[in-house]
Amino acid sequence: MAKNNSLHKIRESLLMSKAELARKANVSPITIARIEEGQPCRMETKRKILLALGFKLSDKNKIFGD
Repeated sequence: MAKNNSLHKIRESLLMSKAELARKANVSPITIARIEEGQPCRMETKRKILLALGFKLSDKNKIFGD
């Protein structure tokens, strides 16, 4: 499973399930799973996930690495 992001690690460090993050970010749990597998997503989706995790938008590279 080649990942280019830290989403899985950060989500688990916050003791948050995929479903919980998906609900907070207003995206589907499948979307979270796909991103954790390293698949690309839209900038808007990244923004929602960052805010749901309590990060600033400027922290994007810490999670998504791109």
